[in-house]
Amino acid sequence: MNELEYLRQIDLRSLPQLKPMLLDDLHSKVWQNLHLEIGLGPTLFMLSPSYNILNPGPDETVADFVQKNEALLDYLKELIIKSLAVYSALIDVNSYFIEQNNYLVLARLRERNSGGRIYEIKFYTHSPAELLLRYRDKIYIGRDFIDLFNFRRKYFGTKELILSLAEQYDRLLDRAQERIKKPTEYKSYFQEIQESINELKSEALEIIQSLPPYIDFNKISEEELIDINAQYRTINHYLIELHDEVGEFENLLRFCQELDFVRYVTKYKKDITNLISYFNIKINGYLTQRIHQAKLK
Repeated sequence: MNELEYLRQIDLRSLPQLKPMLLDDLHSKVWQNLHLEIGLGPTLFMLSPSYNILNPGPDETVADFVQKNEALLDYLKELIIKSLAVYSALIDVNSYFIEQNNYLVLARLRERNSGGRIYEIKFYTHSPAELLLRYRDKIYIGRDFIDLFNFRRKYFGTKELILSLAEQYDRLLDRAQERIKKPTEYKSYFQEIQESINELKSEALEIIQSLPPYIDFNKISEEELIDINAQYRTINHYLIELHDEVGEFENLLRFCQELDFVRYVTKYKKDITNLISYFNIKINGYLTQRIHQAKLK
């Protein structure tokens, strides 16, 4: 965990200017209450919305970084929120828990072997009153990816999110060996989920490669738009099948009291749920709206 060192090397002047965007009240309030978690060596430091070090305690290196890079941190938070507003539905679908926690959201950064350019971000929400006393009780609400140098995402960012599901499942298998009492008893479930992931990855990537990376609504025909919408819907159907497989496995694990492992399966299912919602709300939902508007002209 050396995200702080990577960020320290970023020249704010080299980053592209973010376009103005009107945000709804939900995303605006999350922005105001966004806490960052940034790694330095083996330690994860939590920064308040005003960049005070909340956990684990004072650190000269982190304090010096914050003092010299407050504008960069402002940019980072703006990029995170605007990316969530456009390329994710996780804030929308978890709004109940977020609002119950006074819009407090934790954003934990993990650099993605990109020289400090691309970050995976895990998001949690927590009661402000118990944030430090009961930190482990935080609620996982999803993950996203940001590229500091490129806001726009090819194929609505779906390729990266689908590949992430495959990577996460590999890590889930590793955890199963450590945390399940008798992993071989669940062999058929692991195989079925793996087959579903392989099918999703293969079919989705093939579909994505046939689609335009970006859609120019001023140039695309109505017929092409309808076809693109249908293709993205097909990808979503594979996600729904995977969600059902994982949900069935999750229920079995709870019934068998595999509590040390099932929480990881629940987090994995949350990521699938978020991606399905993203398709429904911000990809197929938006494309369908454009189709209807075109037909009304």
